[in-house]
Amino acid sequence: MVQKGIIITTGKRKTAVARAVIRGGQGDVRINKKDYKNLNRINRLRIEEPLRIAESILGKANFDVAIKVKGGGDSGQNDAARIALAKAILAFSKNAELKKAYSAYDKHLLVADVRRKETCKPGDSKARRKRQKSYR
Repeated sequence: MVQKGIIITTGKRKTAVARAVIRGGQGDVRINKKDYKNLNRINRLRIEEPLRIAESILGKANFDVAIKVKGGGDSGQNDAARIALAKAILAFSKNAELKKAYSAYDKHLLVADVRRKETCKPGDSKARRKRQKSYR
């Protein structure tokens, strides 16, 4: 979605949904109105991956990104934000080389993982394995 120099992209992981709004700026990235550098170490490194790949190809960041994430847990929200960020940078730059670099590094940077929890079967509380039967 494009309007007045603003690009909006989305990312999904499990039940978490992230919406990224990217516009020109100095390279500020915020997740739920907080700087991404305040995240714990692993989550911060996962968010930095698309930024570092883009920096190696495009040079210094000339955009600001605001990401809002809802639903899911910490890890799902982080991965959804990561997908939304990568898609936003790609849409903002329109660079084919960047798309190839993202795909070569990790295919889940641009394509969401569609796996979901298997539903429980009727008459049982679990999805697969049945309860043991006892005749005594």
